[in-house]
Amino acid sequence: MYSVSAQTNDVEIVQVPLDVNNDFQLQPDKINEALSADPSIKLVYICSPGNPTANLIKKADIQKVLEHPTWNGVVVVDEAYIDFAPEGSSLAEWVNDWPNLAVMQTLSKAFGLAGIRLGVCFTSPPIATLLNSLKAPYNISSPTSALATAALSPTHQAVMQKYRDLIVAQRDRLVQELPQIPGIGRFRGGKESNFLLVEILDKPASEGGKPSNVIAQAAYEAMAEKRGVVVRFRGKELGCEGCLRITVGTEEEVTRFLREIRTVLGGLHKGESIDSVRGQVSQN
Repeated sequence: MYSVSAQTNDVEIVQVPLDVNNDFQLQPDKINEALSADPSIKLVYICSPGNPTANLIKKADIQKVLEHPTWNGVVVVDEAYIDFAPEGSSLAEWVNDWPNLAVMQTLSKAFGLAGIRLGVCFTSPPIATLLNSLKAPYNISSPTSALATAALSPTHQAVMQKYRDLIVAQRDRLVQELPQIPGIGRFRGGKESNFLLVEILDKPASEGGKPSNVIAQAAYEAMAEKRGVVVRFRGKELGCEGCLRITVGTEEEVTRFLREIRTVLGGLHKGESIDSVRGQVSQN
């Protein structure tokens, strides 16, 4: 969405890829090289935990960018999924020490309030003043304000934490049980969000299987079209060949997903067509 927003506002984009050979970690030296080469760059966007990589960016790497000796711009850290990461992972408190840092969070994920479209930005007073000068006078409605205030009360924060813990428990379950299914490859990235990025292989790993966009796409379509089990195909993104992004659900949803992905991959690895696999799954 960063690129979409930039293009909508006719803002040029300079991309510095994550390190696909190092769990999609930031490459701060390359970012700093880009900043030194082009002083017109004013914003650096970093997503932590990443999407679809589910990994936290190392704080030391973000600090390297913040410490650039000559660049005059703002580092924006998107922490939409931070509530699913270990305690102490957020950089929100860093805004007290780094005047060029802005940290964004949202009530859309762990709080389950995507419908009210409300986020928050932690930043230094000068940047906050600038943002308040740019926003619409009444950008938050009264219902949104009331719902957000209630959600952030101690009682409802405890409710959020309860459901967050249930999601983390099911995430840990997926980490343990998913690799036991023939045709499942490596987890890519990290495990600090409410989803996981996993490789789908062209045959079981014991038979030398390799990540396959064809099989991953077919598995995605077979589960979505007949069984209502929807994951996200991410095989066309850098370093994500053969990957599906799997959002963690309830215990019942995870059980159903594990059953369906096992059945679908079993059929595909036997050489069955996508249509026949769809039909087979729909009868189970």
